[in-house]
Amino acid sequence: MKKVIFGIFTFVFVGLNYAQDKLVNEMNCYNKWAAKFEERGADEVKDGVYEDVIITFRLGNKATCNNGKAEVLKGKVIKFYILLSDGSHEEVKRTWKNKSNENVTVINGISKSLLTVHNELINILWPSKIKAKKAKPSIAPDPTDD
Repeated sequence: MKKVIFGIFTFVFVGLNYAQDKLVNEMNCYNKWAAKFEERGADEVKDGVYEDVIITFRLGNKATCNNGKAEVLKGKVIKFYILLSDGSHEEVKRTWKNKSNENVTVINGISKSLLTVHNELINILWPSKIKAKKAKPSIAPDPTDD
């Protein structure tokens, strides 16, 4: 009987451990975009209104990515909006921790992280600024017996 109970506990423990590892290793939408920006780099985000940004909301290992609009002035994000299903925009307003919404710069196509009082992390991404995929080196052929 002890062996059966031990076997059940071992099976459950291994299964839970595998499920947890799988969740940790899964890439969320923010991680996928951040990897792409890291891999290719991005052009400078100049002052203006951009209607093709992605706004990411992260809490723990969960992330939500929404289309949106952002205003940049003097190299800093001043306002940003979520695109709604009816085509209108809604400004993202939160209670910010440590004035994280001030002096929000953009480096390599991704804004500095903004932090809310509820520990939600928000970033704005400019996918249109991702640099083109670099050409790969051409592989030389093997020698022939000519």
